[in-house]
Formats: sequence, C-alpha cells, structure tokens
Amino acid sequence: MAKKVKDRKEKKVVEKAEVKESNSVLTLASFVSLVAFAVLCMIVYNIYTDVVHVPEMPTFDLNKRWGANTTKPEDTSIRPYRIVFSDSMNLEIRWLFEMYRRYEMKKSFNDTAWTYGVHSEAFSKIFNHWIFHYDFANRERFLNQFEQYKTKIQGLDIHYIHVKPKVEVNVKVLPLLLLHGWPGSIREFYEAIPLLTTERPGYNFVFEVIVPSLPGFGFSQAPVRPGLSPHQIAIIMRNLMQRLGHKRYYVQGGNVGHIIGSHMATIFPEEVVGFHSNFPVNFSKYAQWVWVLGSIWPTFVANENVDRMYPLGRKLKFYLEEFGFLHLQGTKPDTIGVALQDSPAGLATYILDRIMIFTDPANKLDPDGGMEKYYTYDQLLDNIMLYWISGSITTSMRIYKEIFEDSDMEKMIELIPTSVPTWGARFKNDLAYTPDFVLKWKYPNLLGTSNYNVGGHLAAFERPNEFSESIFQAVKAFVAFSK
Repeated sequence: MAKKVKDRKEKKVVEKAEVKESNSVLTLASFVSLVAFAVLCMIVYNIYTDVVHVPEMPTFDLNKRWGANTTKPEDTSIRPYRIVFSDSMNLEIRWLFEMYRRYEMKKSFNDTAWTYGVHSEAFSKIFNHWIFHYDFANRERFLNQFEQYKTKIQGLDIHYIHVKPKVEVNVKVLPLLLLHGWPGSIREFYEAIPLLTTERPGYNFVFEVIVPSLPGFGFSQAPVRPGLSPHQIAIIMRNLMQRLGHKRYYVQGGNVGHIIGSHMATIFPEEVVGFHSNFPVNFSKYAQWVWVLGSIWPTFVANENVDRMYPLGRKLKFYLEEFGFLHLQGTKPDTIGVALQDSPAGLATYILDRIMIFTDPANKLDPDGGMEKYYTYDQLLDNIMLYWISGSITTSMRIYKEIFEDSDMEKMIELIPTSVPTWGARFKNDLAYTPDFVLKWKYPNLLGTSNYNVGGHLAAFERPNEFSESIFQAVKAFVAFSK
C-alpha cells in the first residue's frame, strides 16, 4: 500500500516536471516567435518606407540667407569677374615651392606604385612641371577665356561661367546648368563647353551654358553658418537660374553635382525640364540591399555589366580602402583643411590622389598614377590652382559634413520620385553602378542611358567628347518626350 502511495507521488512529481518543462519550451518558442515577428515587421516597415511610401515634399524657405548680413536688401546686380593670379600669390607660392624643395622628402617604397598614396617620383614630375613649365600668365588667360560673373544669391556671392552660342536663326538655344563636385571645379568643363555651344549634325539645338562654382568652392562665397547641405545648394542654383532669366532649363551633374541636380529636379519639377547625370545612382537603402543580395545571382541584377558591381567582396574592399577621405571630410573638414591650405604641395598630393582613383581605380598600380594617360599636367594643375588661389579647400570639403549632419532630410528627398525626364551617362570606371530597373524607382521617367567602355567618375574632365555626346542625346530625347 505504502509502495503504491509512493509511486503515485513520484508520478505526480514527474508530471509536474514535464508540465513545467513543456511550459518553458512553450515560453521560449513564444519568445522566439515574437522576436521573429518583430524583426519581420521591421523589415516590412523598412521596405514600405523605402519603396512603397512616398514622403510629402517638405516646405522650404527659398530665400534663406547664408551670408553675414541677413537684414540688408540683397544686391541683385550681375557683375563681371576675372580670375587673377596676383603678383603676391606668385611670390608666395614660389617661396613655398622653394621651401618644399629644401626638405629631404621621404621616398616611396619600390614596387608599391600608388598603393601607399601618391608616389614620390610621380609627384616630383608634376611638381617640376609646376615650377618650371606651368606658365602662370598663360594659364590665367586660359582660365579667363569664357565670360565670368558674380551675383549675390541668398546672401552669398555666386561665381559662374556664362557662355552664349552664336547660331543660325533656325537653331534653338537651350539653357543648360552644369554642376561640378569635389575635388573638381569649373575647370572640369573647359573642354566640354565649346562642344556644347557648337552646332552638330542631327541636332537642331545648342546650349547656352551656365557653370557655377558651388558655394564654398573656388570663387563662390562660403556660408557663414552650418546647414548648407545639397538640397539647400539646389535652391541657390535654382535661384541663380531665375536671376539669369531662365524659368525652364536643363540640369547636368556628376559627383556631388549629381545629388544637387537630382534635388533640383525633385523639388522644382515645373522648372527643370530634363536632368542628365554622369553619376546615375540610386542611394536608397533598398537599392543597396538589391546590390548585396544580387551577389547571389549577379547576372540577373547587372546583366552584361557584372564587373561594374561584383564580386561584392572586391567592391567592399575598394570602398573601405579608398573612401577614408569621405569619413574624414564628413567629420573633421576644418582640421584637414588647415593642413592642405598650408602647403600647395600638400594640397596637390591630396587632390591628385583622389582624381587618379576617381578616374580609374587601377591607377594605384601604375607608378605614374595614370596622370599623363588621362590628363595633361596643365589640366591637373589648373584645377589645383583654383583651390589654392581662392583658399577654398576647407569650405569645399564641408559639404560632406553638411550631408552627414542633414542626412534625414537628404534621405527623405531621395525617397521622393523625380518625375522630370532623366538620362544617365555610365562610364566604365565610375565609382558605382545602378541598374536601370533600380534607377527607375527614383527616376520613373528615365528615358535612356549612354554606356561607355571608357572613362571614370570625372567624365567631363577626362572624356569631354563622350560627355557632350551623351548630353545631346539626352536633350533630344527630353524634347521628344515633352511634345
């Protein structure tokens, strides 16, 4: 009898333990299910906010002042401007050249090319050209070959080139705004401007070209307070075109100029009648996920251009190795700016390293950095001189800090589809590649792309013929689309 009672007690204990264990398993399973459901909800929400949901267009102050005086009525006059290589600048830079020559500079390692940065022997060649063969007076005349002006927009003096073509009566003249980026300048477009303002067979139009220096770049005044991110610059560029009497116009941009031009087309679709980009990319998170997941089946995503997006590991390694400048300029631009403005040689090496990588990543394996392969020394030095004589390297780099600081607004505008007719020019060695079907999420009226098996990120500077050809193709398609 006692044995039966004992067995029943033991059985109850076992049953209770089993129930407790079962409840624990159910509790763990419920927790795992809840976490999985929460993660799924977050994924669905992110896809919704990135792809399905279209944010409302924010309201912008189109007359916000960025200069020191915010109360005085703005001077709307347009003033002629001329680039000057002053005698004092000549004396200063040649004294700095001599100081640089006296230093015992560290030589680059043998057989490393530009993998450690600018190679000492390669730089010595361009530095010697700068000292002995770069004709300052002649280059000043070259840089002033096009008419240039300044006008005050939202409290800032904005410098720009303005070239009006001379054409026959039956040829249309279309206004075109060209937007540069960093480490470029207005110098990027000097070879392309004559091509864009000259009639060509098969087209009944040419362009009236406006090439501004972005605020804080070159001879355009920098803001006196933070906050001038790309969408704010887009407003300034729009107001510049209004000042010049253009209510409807075409916009072209590359590098940071692509972001500004894209914002102009998004915010002012009634004014921008066509947008051409030589950096046609979609920056949304969903587009990045397509790139990452597409590595499972690259040809499905990139078709015949697989090598421009994959292998994923090689691309990520490239970005990690070469985009340290982006983090530095996006966090501490003033710190690096002091160092660069202190030495023309230091400024030159920093800019040259970026131009060579932006032109072709393979240049870092070339002992000469590909400098003479793609550009003349005078071209490269012209661009550097525009930064040096204007003292604008620090203020130009701040644009990356402003992008990071105002990232929420920048991302919001990126999520608003751009209805303006759009065209992309893709060059083989550009920094990124976005397939057409992903581009159309941002640019639903993408009318076409020009795809070149040459060229890099600074297309107008390196490949002015192909660059200009693509713009003519694009605008011809824009005109047909608007009819």
